[in-house]
Amino acid sequence: MYCDAMFSTAYRMVNNRDDAHDVLQEAFIRVFENIKTFRGDSAPGAWIKTIVVRCALKKLKQVQITESIGENGQDIPVDFPDDLEGEYLEQLILSLPDGYRSVFLLIEVEGYSHREVSQMLEISEGTSKSQLSRAKKLLQKKLMKIDAL
Repeated sequence: MYCDAMFSTAYRMVNNRDDAHDVLQEAFIRVFENIKTFRGDSAPGAWIKTIVVRCALKKLKQVQITESIGENGQDIPVDFPDDLEGEYLEQLILSLPDGYRSVFLLIEVEGYSHREVSQMLEISEGTSKSQLSRAKKLLQKKLMKIDAL
């Protein structure tokens, strides 16, 4: 069960099955290498998930440097239609550019703060906010195209 959830996290971040498998393999190697350092301050699953996220971010940086975007602190809500299927929503999210997708997933799906995301991605908090805002705008635009059909 842990493995499926961790693979899903990795896949959503890197948007490629082979890369997600690589991320998961690297993450579990790190888990086994560092198990002695686990202090029990959090649940083991949370600790492992953090390692998976960090490995996925490292993989993304290897594939492409995260794009830096100007600062815009405005957050916008995304209105998802009630009849939108989960698989289609996931496809929409996976279609986002890497930088947008990473920030969107880390904040909206994984629950990290802008401060945590900025540290993980080595970007400013403003850039994190801007990328989230632009990701939401792009998702909203794609959803409007669906409604028009």
